[in-house]
Amino acid sequence: MNKDFTFTIKSTCLDENYQPSDNTRITTNFANLARGNSRQANLRNALNMIDNSFNALAHWDNHQAARYSVELEIISVDIDIEGSGQTFPSIEILKTNIVDHKNNKRIEGIVGNNFSSYVRDYDFSVLLLEHNKGQSKFSIPDNFGDLHGKLFKYFVNSSAYQQHFKKPPVICLSVSNNKTYHQTENHHPVLGVEYQPNESSLTEQYFKKMGLQVRYFMPPNSVAPLAFHFFGDLLNDYTNLELLSTISTMETFQKIYRPEIYNANAVAGKCYQPNLMNLDHSLTHIVYDREERSKMANHQGKFAEEHFIKPYQTVLEQWSASYAQ
Repeated sequence: MNKDFTFTIKSTCLDENYQPSDNTRITTNFANLARGNSRQANLRNALNMIDNSFNALAHWDNHQAARYSVELEIISVDIDIEGSGQTFPSIEILKTNIVDHKNNKRIEGIVGNNFSSYVRDYDFSVLLLEHNKGQSKFSIPDNFGDLHGKLFKYFVNSSAYQQHFKKPPVICLSVSNNKTYHQTENHHPVLGVEYQPNESSLTEQYFKKMGLQVRYFMPPNSVAPLAFHFFGDLLNDYTNLELLSTISTMETFQKIYRPEIYNANAVAGKCYQPNLMNLDHSLTHIVYDREERSKMANHQGKFAEEHFIKPYQTVLEQWSASYAQ
């Protein structure tokens, strides 16, 4: 089957005046912050945390810790399945840009960072739940994540992606709270000390189907490792400043909505098990509704089922079966 899907890429500035569009998944970290009475203060404080973190990490030739600021763009990707102009919100990611105030330069950062996908919501909140309903033992459906993985790889290899972005994406996520991570002897000057998990998580397997490898690093000044999902060679394909833009951005979000892990008062040891019940942590001054975020994933998974999976099921199945990876 020779079928071309087309992508439309839109960019929105994520600053203190940001307001989510109707097509934005409101479970997305930054969209959740941009709601309610505290929305502007939330965004201002989060962006300030990112800048402070970046300057603390980029300490060379930066004696006053104020040389840089990080600008964020929300990249929204819509997909047209039938070439009719009718689109579905495919994914939403973040792009970082670094402003060097000393040299009055704007440096392109990394695209990816945060990752939001309606189809992923469908897979985890609808398909996976229905598959295990009434079952005595948890299992994963056949071909789980195959369609989503192929769509993502198709996007990254598309002319639309190549025209907008110079390098492959890096997606930075939290570690899994039901895995154990062991510190290695490997140490990177920017990414920090590397950890390895005792076993592969479902999220890791899901992102592998997207063509992404994963490595776990705990950056300097951090208290827990982050999961970096990437193509190619993470340590050599990106500059120090590019990597720092991802670290400072995504660790800030993790501190806000997973403070038990990323704003803990004790640093991860050589053998580390993340704990969402950890009481020994500090809270930021940023309002975040974690319970609502969890509930909405199911709602948005059903939205994807109704408006994307079911209407295009035949086309998607045929395309997936013939897609050459």
